[in-house]
Amino acid sequence: MTPEVVIIGAKDRELERLLAACNIRTKALPSADLGTLAHAAARQPDVVVVDVRGGQALPPAIAALKRQHPTTPVLLITTSLEPAVVLDAMRAGVNECLAEPLQAAEIETAVTRLLAHKQPAQSGQVFAFIGAKGGVGTTTVAVNVATELGRAAPGRTLLVDLHLAHGDAAVFLGVEPRFSVVDALDNIHRLDDAFFRGLVSQSPAGTHLLASSDRALVQTSSVQRVRSLIEFAAGLYRYVVIDVPRSDAAALDALDQTSRIIVVANQELATVRNASRIAASLRQRYGNERVTVIVNRVDTHAEIGRDDVEKVVGTRVLHQVPSDYRMALRALNKGRPLALDNHNKLAASFRELARDLAGVPAIESGPEPGGLFGLLKGRR
Repeated sequence: MTPEVVIIGAKDRELERLLAACNIRTKALPSADLGTLAHAAARQPDVVVVDVRGGQALPPAIAALKRQHPTTPVLLITTSLEPAVVLDAMRAGVNECLAEPLQAAEIETAVTRLLAHKQPAQSGQVFAFIGAKGGVGTTTVAVNVATELGRAAPGRTLLVDLHLAHGDAAVFLGVEPRFSVVDALDNIHRLDDAFFRGLVSQSPAGTHLLASSDRALVQTSSVQRVRSLIEFAAGLYRYVVIDVPRSDAAALDALDQTSRIIVVANQELATVRNASRIAASLRQRYGNERVTVIVNRVDTHAEIGRDDVEKVVGTRVLHQVPSDYRMALRALNKGRPLALDNHNKLAASFRELARDLAGVPAIESGPEPGGLFGLLKGRR
């Protein structure tokens, strides 16, 4: 298919002629229409070319466009590559800059390069865990599933703690992150491989973590930014596991990229009712086949059994995780996920869940990294 390029702010038809010579469809728009392209719902062309020759200032709408649509490539045409212009362009998220004199071959090379970078790589699998209620152990499940996936794909598994502040995934993994998910969301238009990998922390277990912030925040997340973050991460990692705060409406509306959405419940009546409501809402938004429920901390003697949960939530319970409070607390205090252990039912259950979700084989555990004393001495 012939690529579509939108030209913004051109004073003449020179750019149209040069692009047409490269078999590229073009559409010329006035500078004011760049703001329209920046709207969240605006259909995006393959490439946006912004012409600022003749002393025109860099349009502020470029930065707005890149914040809303970080994957839309922008090519800036300038009179000359002055350092101040190039720096402003980089800060706005511009992908390429060309200066006069313009040549068809040079423009074609730049557009081809932008189109090649825009082509989505094969996306990894994304698993989102959402608690039906606070305290059901969602982070425990997400951390241990991510750990098992990380052992199967070292360096290619990412856990994202989408809690903007005071999430606990870093504690469970025994890491002290320098940056957080807030840094990624605030710089969504600047994300590339090197920048993103500078934001994540590697846990002793091998799983990468994009952590929650330690600072109290009043800001809320944006659906488009969260969606772009998940899509970007899925392009870098084979497995992405997300600990999703159930109270964050933007996060719940940004799970289009997910392979499976797992609602975590227990055998408490109020929690099961919440699981039913959340699962129904998610099924309506993302489809029945992508939403499932697991029961954590299962008590075989509880009044509410698996069949009861399935009747209330309206779907099959994918998995049941046994209860072992002392073992889970010990793992948390040591910053060493239970999935690294062998010969206990809880660790085996997390491995089975990971296999059910992604087809990951069981892996023998290694030596224990870290410890309680070292964790208490650190920031976390």
